[in-house]
Formats: sequence, C-alpha cells, structure tokens
Amino acid sequence: MSIGSPDSSVGVEDHPASAEPVRSGATPHGKSPSRIAFDRLRKDRVAVVCASVVLFFILIAVLAPLLAKLEGQDIGTFHPELVDEYGYPTFNVNGQHWFGVEPKTGRDNFARWVYGAQPSLIIAFVATVVGTAVGVVMGLLAGFLGGWVDRVISWLIDFVLSLPYLLFAIALVPIVESMRGGSFNLTPDDQANIRFYVLIFVLSFFGWAGLARIIRGEVLSLREREFVLAAKALGVPTSRVLFKELLPNLVAPIVISASLSLPAYVTAEAGLSFLGVGLVEPKPSWGQTIAVATNWFKADPLYLWLPVVGITGLVLALALLGDAVRDAFDPKTRR
Repeated sequence: MSIGSPDSSVGVEDHPASAEPVRSGATPHGKSPSRIAFDRLRKDRVAVVCASVVLFFILIAVLAPLLAKLEGQDIGTFHPELVDEYGYPTFNVNGQHWFGVEPKTGRDNFARWVYGAQPSLIIAFVATVVGTAVGVVMGLLAGFLGGWVDRVISWLIDFVLSLPYLLFAIALVPIVESMRGGSFNLTPDDQANIRFYVLIFVLSFFGWAGLARIIRGEVLSLREREFVLAAKALGVPTSRVLFKELLPNLVAPIVISASLSLPAYVTAEAGLSFLGVGLVEPKPSWGQTIAVATNWFKADPLYLWLPVVGITGLVLALALLGDAVRDAFDPKTRR
C-alpha cells in the first residue's frame, strides 16, 4: 500500500495525535528515592505534627529576646522582694511573671525558660552537622580507598567508640579551663562559654564514629557497582567519584543518622548540665534548672516542671520525627 492511499492517510493522521504526549515531554518519569521519602513524610500525620512541635521550639529559641521583652522581663534581674526570708516565692503566676519567679533569686521563670531552649538546640544542631560531616567524609575515604587508609580510619573509629564519653566530658572541662588560666581566674561568662564549646566538641567527637562505620560499609558494597567502575575507567577524579557518584546514594543513612542524633544530643546536653559538667550560670539551661529545681520541688513544683516539659516535648518530637524519617527512607517499608 502506498503512502498516498486513503487508508494510509488515516494512519498518518492518527500517529501524530498518539505521539503528541511524547513530543510534549508528558512521558512519566520515575521519582528518586529521596523524592519518594519526602512525599511519604508529607503524608505522615505524626511526622507533620512532630515537625511542627520542633519548629515551635526553634521559634521559641530564636524569638527568646522578643518574647522576654513582650513579657517585660529579662533573664538576669534579681527580684528579692518577690521571695520571702526563706527564699520561697510569695506568689505563683501573675501578669508580670507569666511562669512565676525562681526561688531564692526572684528571677523570671518565663524569660529563663525561653532562653534555656537556645543552648540545647544550638548544641544539638551544631554537633549533628559537624559529626555528620566528619562521619560521611571519613566513611567515604575508608570504604573507597581501602588499604592502609581503611585500616587507620577503622582503628580510629574503634578507638573513639571505646572511649567513655561521660568521663571524657568531665575530664575535659577542667583541662580546658586550666589552659585558660584556671577556673578561679575566669569570669562566669568565660566559664559558661568554655563549657558551651566543650559540649559541642565532645558530642561531635563521639558522634561521627558510628555514622562513619555505617557509611564505610555502604561504600564497600557500592564501589564495585558498574557506575563507579565506569567512572574510574574514564579517569574521573576521586573527589568527583566520592561526592558526585557515591554520596547521592548515601542520602538515606545520612538523613536517618542525623535525625536520630538530634534528640540524643539534646538529652546529653541536659544530662551533663544536670550533673554539673555542662552549662553553668549565667547561661540558662533546662538541665541546669532541673538540677537546682529538685531542691524546691515541694514548695514550687512549677519551677521543676517547666524545663522537664520542655525537654520531654522537644526530645519526644525529635525522636518520633527521626523514626518517621527512618521509615520513609527504608526501602522495605516503601509502598
């Protein structure tokens, strides 16, 4: 049958109509694993609620100066007239002090509560970012290069994991303070800042090793895949292979590890401050407040429950959000 026949003309007219979606780019494309995971997170009500709670605490920490100013108080002003001769507050809550005042000093509880969210979140987020970055780089190098590099990094990972981080944190604070002239020669602000940075260093130092071991194992299985072998055969630089070819395939374990590290670091900061080796005055901290408030619980229970509720709500929201992230990135649970 010739092309100019009536029957063939019908075929020619039908073909462009059926081929139009192909030419217009309407052919469906498969979603990446990361896109699928984030779509699942958006549909997960628990993840959305927990993310909203975390955002609430972040806004409290960021807007702490504005919130304290809105109340009309600050974190450092003493009000001895608001406590009796034994240090107990003479009232519970009023319009000038929304959460009451601190026993013995009369400082405003609301201002110290909103400011207390700042160090917990800053330490947790900075330690997570630093620990994740170091762990990813070390894991990539150990798994991809192999040989003596792998042996050295693996030994370093085992060494870090074998150290007791609590004893390390307790011992490091006086060492750093002695290097700065001793605790007796430091101002309270200097001591608070030293302990703030020591906490970040300790949590970051102990946080990278576990992720590095996970990344190393993933890279060992990926480096023999066809796309990696092809890149090496074409002479692609090692840095490009690591960060352009391998790293995109490691998004799931990295995101999962970071999401689960955040609540652990918030709890660690509060615990160390409670034990007296964390943050100290004049920098407010929920853990430090709990340590002091245990002596006043019967007379002023609100003083203790405020930081307890803050830590519990933040850690629970971060933990549940981390579980949701883990489930979203787990291929076994993906529908």
